[in-house]
Amino acid sequence: MKRRHVLTAVAALASGATTVAVLGNKKQKNAGHKPSGAKSALGAPALSKNRRQLRLVTSWPKDFPGLGVMPNRLSDYIKTMTDGRIDIKVYAAGELVGATEVFDSVSTGAADMYHSAEYYWQGKAKAFSFFTAVPLGLTATEMIGWMEFGGGQQLWDELSAKFNIKGFHAGNTGHQMGGWFKKEINSLEDFKGLKMRMPGMGGEVIRRLGGAAVKLSGGEIYQALQSGAIDATEWVGPWNDYAFGFYREAPYYYGPGFHEPGPALSLGINLDVWESFSASDQAIINAACHKANDISIGEYTHENAKALITLKEKHNIEPRLFPKDVWDKIGKISHEVVAEIGNSDPQSKRIYDSYVKARDSYRTWTEISDGRYITARQAALSE
Repeated sequence: MKRRHVLTAVAALASGATTVAVLGNKKQKNAGHKPSGAKSALGAPALSKNRRQLRLVTSWPKDFPGLGVMPNRLSDYIKTMTDGRIDIKVYAAGELVGATEVFDSVSTGAADMYHSAEYYWQGKAKAFSFFTAVPLGLTATEMIGWMEFGGGQQLWDELSAKFNIKGFHAGNTGHQMGGWFKKEINSLEDFKGLKMRMPGMGGEVIRRLGGAAVKLSGGEIYQALQSGAIDATEWVGPWNDYAFGFYREAPYYYGPGFHEPGPALSLGINLDVWESFSASDQAIINAACHKANDISIGEYTHENAKALITLKEKHNIEPRLFPKDVWDKIGKISHEVVAEIGNSDPQSKRIYDSYVKARDSYRTWTEISDGRYITARQAALSE
């Protein structure tokens, strides 16, 4: 079946969901919310009798592999599923607003939607990190379980509504790598004084290991490695890492990463815009986000494998594991860091408790299913 026919069929099913109460319910906005005058700075979204044009700002470079393509793909899905009634124009980072300004622009109504990562907003509310990734947290599939069946989406709705935003997961890079290092990591002592690019909670873990966590945008990393400003960096995984050429400056590649086991990317919609959609259009957007999320996980699995083979065969890069004493210490510190954030205020505590409950529950299954199967398959196919 052709792609357009598939998406149109999904849209037809979603349109029939108008009478389903859960899709029709709308989150109540803050009574005190008043969009700022920033809305007029970019102009109001265009409207016609049968067509609506919306503006989506992103935190990603234009056409960057994976991350930069996700919002364009999502826009295409929604346009196709609505037969062109909802037309979303995507702006790369810097075209309308900066990469870290997308949240505020959507919150105030200066833009209609953003595609980004929620942990970028931890300065506004620490618990936002739980809706992207936290150290030793949920994998990509476990995150779907928590969001859809463990109460995660409802908790996210409560948090983001305070900022006049409705969020959906609309992408995931899958498990990330531990990073590129100029020198081997043989023990905990090798982290002493190490300058590593790593943001968020992962950066705090690096600091407590004795290193220095440095915040850099993706475009600044290679030069920082080259100049000696940093000794190591994490970014995403083989696909995106290879595109930046980190292997040329830091040949020791460690994985898996402890800091982002299944980082989710988000579509954030201005709550006023979201509530202006019909129930059927809300269902279509929800379905499109689910499809974008699923496709991205498959795409990253496929492309990371290809890139890793290239790194190994053409550039003699052989991924390494962190030593056991390093992993043990990382585990202890990660638990402390995540718990501190989770207990920082009542709302964060409710989100943290729900997240940890889901993680501990899913471990009983994923460790004996995915974990042991992959280990067993590796042993069987290596003979």
